Amino acid sequence: MPSAAASVVDPISGYCAATRTFHSLREPVPLPPPDLPLSFPAFAFSFLPSPLPSHAALIDSATGEAVSFPALLAQVRALATALRSHLRVSRGDVAFVLAPPSLHTPVLYFALMAVGAVVSPANPALTTGELAHLAALSKPSVAFAVSSTASKLPPGLTTVVLLDSPGFLSFLQGPGDASVMDAAVIRQSDPAVVLYSSGTTGLAKAVVLTHRNIMSSRVMAASAPAVPEVLLLTVPVFHVYGFVFCLRPVMAANTLVLHTPTRFDARAVLEAVGRFRVTRLALAPPALLAIARTAEGEDSVTASTATLQAVLCGGASLSPELLRRFSQKFPQVCVTQGYGLTETTAGFCRNIGVEESRRVGSVGRLSWGTEAKIIDPETGAALPPGVPGELLVRGPFVMKGYLGDKESTSKVLDSEGWLRTGDVCMIGKDGFVSVVDRMKEIIKYKGYQVAPAELEDLLQTHPGIDEAGVVGYPDDQVGELPVAFVVGCSGSSLHEAQIKDFVAKQVVHYKRIHRVFVVDSIPKNASGKILRKDLAKLALHQIRAKL
Repeated sequence: MPSAAASVVDPISGYCAATRTFHSLREPVPLPPPDLPLSFPAFAFSFLPSPLPSHAALIDSATGEAVSFPALLAQVRALATALRSHLRVSRGDVAFVLAPPSLHTPVLYFALMAVGAVVSPANPALTTGELAHLAALSKPSVAFAVSSTASKLPPGLTTVVLLDSPGFLSFLQGPGDASVMDAAVIRQSDPAVVLYSSGTTGLAKAVVLTHRNIMSSRVMAASAPAVPEVLLLTVPVFHVYGFVFCLRPVMAANTLVLHTPTRFDARAVLEAVGRFRVTRLALAPPALLAIARTAEGEDSVTASTATLQAVLCGGASLSPELLRRFSQKFPQVCVTQGYGLTETTAGFCRNIGVEESRRVGSVGRLSWGTEAKIIDPETGAALPPGVPGELLVRGPFVMKGYLGDKESTSKVLDSEGWLRTGDVCMIGKDGFVSVVDRMKEIIKYKGYQVAPAELEDLLQTHPGIDEAGVVGYPDDQVGELPVAFVVGCSGSSLHEAQIKDFVAKQVVHYKRIHRVFVVDSIPKNASGKILRKDLAKLALHQIRAKL
């Protein structure tokens, strides 16, 4: 924070009236000088104590197989050596990764970045056509897959390595040359990873994150605990949330338990919490809902979760009703929410500690090094605390840009480093950030703005509704009409008129639901965000079919 601005920054909200900018009030967590040549792996490994910790670095939740810290470092060095000598991977090469999570995943990520290559993981569930689009954006020169996903790889990749092959395993066991990780001078501003935006509002874009961007994830974390923690990661490691948490525990010398099954099983996750004495659990709201449902149906599953202290929930908004249901079954667990984008290297604000986590509806305070503005979307004028508008952020976590797409980059990232999030947010007079909704998802009814998230939260307080999704349906007279898709609880009997009346009694007239569709599931992306564009298409189809 600039010293000149510090004198006029409000000590409670972090707001500077002179610049109309919000500043973080968190304790500083310094990063290395930006012009110092340094890769993220070298940065991360520099925090490990000597001698190395005796507890496990990585554990596979399905098999119980573990990798020690000495073995992890040895494998990274061996693989980095093989990448250079056998595969001729060099600085700037993009490596496409199409594989489910495994104990090899963190090793591969670290080794690729250590030699200056760019990691580009993709969702193995995507179709061949979707993957071809991603590869066309990132232009990889080498790919890493497994036997079951290799056939989906786009044509034209001359070098393909199977992670479940004897050849790859021999790379991990080969002689490691520590100097190979410094063979090329890697700048912090060099690309380290290309991740693909969620595509909730259009085709996916290739987000370029630098080594320094990923280093900044240390700033986003809370202070390192005195006792090593055990983190169970259930979110996809090709998504920015999972990617960062796949690497961050190493810096704190904590144990990372990777949840490797392809389908989320709440009962299996709760069993893993007890088996590996997990203290922190990272997941998305749909997974939290599944765990709450399981605990409500089987009281015995909560007996083995005594070690669990915190749940880290990100990737999508968390409704107050879901939080209430979870806390009722797990009263000893602190649920921490955060907020961020792929373009911001995951979260740049979060709740820290029990007291902050009690603030339902808030995603926390700005992390150290973060500057923020709330602007009027129409005029661009900066707004004061307590007034909602589009959130702009600046800091060491902001992406380099969209690969090969200067036009899209310039639309969201200006010359001064301010990134437009596209989210309607509010920063209160107490400095806490609340996410109102996506600007492009706001429903316009006769000029009134209707936030889908608000109606979804309300619908989920209905005793017969488990999940809800709300979108706008085009109407010639009013602009858009709010329509809802709901998933019923087991055994519930839902009726459209009753649900519409339930909402109408609790909202102003222009927020009333005009149509209700009972469905088996709400479409979401890998991070748990509702795919409103899919719901909008479904609404058009359903309503037109009945005309």
